Amino acid sequence: MSNYPDAAFLTSADSLTQFVADAGTEVAFAGRSNAGKSSAINVIVNRKQFARVSKTPGRTQLVNFFRLSGDKRLVDLPGYGYARVSESMRRHWKSLMEDYFSQRRSLAGLFLIVDVRRGLVDFDLVMLEYAEQLGIPVHLLLTKADKLKRGQAARQFEETRRALEGRAGVQLFSSLNRQGVDQARGRLNEMLGGHVNTGDTLA
Repeated sequence: MSNYPDAAFLTSADSLTQFVADAGTEVAFAGRSNAGKSSAINVIVNRKQFARVSKTPGRTQLVNFFRLSGDKRLVDLPGYGYARVSESMRRHWKSLMEDYFSQRRSLAGLFLIVDVRRGLVDFDLVMLEYAEQLGIPVHLLLTKADKLKRGQAARQFEETRRALEGRAGVQLFSSLNRQGVDQARGRLNEMLGGHVNTGDTLA
């Protein structure tokens, strides 16, 4: 059973004019195209195929809005940095995300999805900068933690935590074995409720 029984897809937007009404509270999810963003969303919401999972990185090319409950929403932002798409599409993605971050007054937090084996990339740092300009909290999921041995994953966690220098919370996460799902869900609920704990969680 879903942890958000009223959750539902609202719309996909290709431009600012197609965004849902800027009211209530929403939390955005962003990440590199092959970092496991859709899988993380599905596990946190506890609903299969809630966010579409594709074997082809970069399938999420639109801003997708989902209602979680009442006027609280989850927003799946376009993946970046890997998909084999044209330069014009990359520019469009960048413009679309700039419009989103500059216009959404209801945005209360950002989840940044990072493959634990790859670490932070330049676009991740751009997302952090967007969030800092808005003064919203960021929580980073180091996904695919099951792909590394426990000691390796712990080292990657510490390296990422140091690199962030307190700019975001961070935790290890695995959609496959559900490591860190409760912690991630708790952070999401805190952001949606306006009470945010930015501490770091190893497991």
